[in-house]
Amino acid sequence: MHTASLSAEVFAARRARLAAAFGPGTVIAVPAARPTIRNHDVDHEWRQDSEFWYLTGFDEPDCVLVLVPGRAGEESAIFVRPRDPKQETWNGRRAGVERAATRIGVAVAFDIGDFDREFGRLVEGACQVAWPIGRDAAFDQRVVAAGRRHRTQPRLHLTGPDHYVDVALVLSEHRMCKAPEEVELLRASAAITAAAHHEAMRVCRPGVDERQLQAAVEFVFRAHGSERVGYGSIVARGDNATILHYRENQDAVGDGDLVLIDAGAERCYLTADITRTFPASGRFSAAQQAVYAVVLDAQKQCIAACTPDHTILEVHEIALRVLTAGLVALGVLDGEVEGLVRDEKYKPYYMHRTSHWLGMDVHDAGRYHDPDPAGNRSRRLQPGMVLTVEPGLYFASDDVAAPEHLRGIGVRIEDDILVTDGAPEVLTAMCVKEIDEVEAMVGSGGAWVRLPGGPP
Repeated sequence: MHTASLSAEVFAARRARLAAAFGPGTVIAVPAARPTIRNHDVDHEWRQDSEFWYLTGFDEPDCVLVLVPGRAGEESAIFVRPRDPKQETWNGRRAGVERAATRIGVAVAFDIGDFDREFGRLVEGACQVAWPIGRDAAFDQRVVAAGRRHRTQPRLHLTGPDHYVDVALVLSEHRMCKAPEEVELLRASAAITAAAHHEAMRVCRPGVDERQLQAAVEFVFRAHGSERVGYGSIVARGDNATILHYRENQDAVGDGDLVLIDAGAERCYLTADITRTFPASGRFSAAQQAVYAVVLDAQKQCIAACTPDHTILEVHEIALRVLTAGLVALGVLDGEVEGLVRDEKYKPYYMHRTSHWLGMDVHDAGRYHDPDPAGNRSRRLQPGMVLTVEPGLYFASDDVAAPEHLRGIGVRIEDDILVTDGAPEVLTAMCVKEIDEVEAMVGSGGAWVRLPGGPP
């Protein structure tokens, strides 16, 4: 079982905040993740549902947290798997009903096999039920069935909920601004991730495989205390880097290739997200350096704008202007920058957004627009928010509209930014990205990993 690095008081405070946001009359249900089959009798690697973990710090599958604000003695309940010596011998220890309530810090625990009956009882007299609607069709049906019992069996003279709401409408807002203890874990994830990117640069040389660089990155993750990757690692040589979510990671790196690695370590359910692009041979070509310099300039200007007097859209708009001006300077586009941005002429070369929220999920919870119902404006940044800044330029190898010397070049540079009351804090600042620093590191020899035929 995973041991939380956060205190029980942190999780209790989160549950209390969520219960208070809805108040008496609402019953809240948050299910844990369930194992899923990968193939035949092999499961995918299991990870707890982010929202369930956020509220409990409990790392078992097939559970449900239920909050009943104002219900004395049952204001918080956990449904868990019972102890089963045979299953535990095969698949790991369980807390069981006897220990789960104390371990999590809730009022009462029930056998998950009794969920339908007990949940039906817990929602009696409630006005509404809140849960992650639409995430799990089977769970949706169970919640609705329990909630409708007062209408489908009128002879029982029950009262019950007639309204349903997605708990994420509230919970995702609670997750938006990170508490100090979460920021510390994000710093730890960032430090691990930076070390792993550095290792990939050090062991890279023409002839290594993308999969070997992925192995180097993920070895450092594990060796430094990361439980898992925060998302599938992208290791892309040459024109593979022009595929945004390249996943094959199996080609050999060629002399003169750029290598783009987008990878992040997760630590105690909080993930970093770093992208670096570097020359496999240790030196950028003139064309590669020119593209890289444009992207780096855009990133620096965007990072400087990650302050409470800007919106997340304004950060993106800065990237559009700088990248478009760069495309003009590179001879890719012709015209006045504002007009080119307005007409989206940059889109063949920059087709994604510049930022996303970061936290427990790599694309973390939270709206990108102002939650004020009076409008749908871009969200203003607030202290405690964490976002990525990741501009890029991509020239497909078969794009005949692009200058020939740029075709096949893909560059993205990504860092993780904490918004503060003052200047933004770059959580991933320890990961090198200046041209001279990157060139000096590539091929210098691994600190932890030795690849066949590489430097000692």
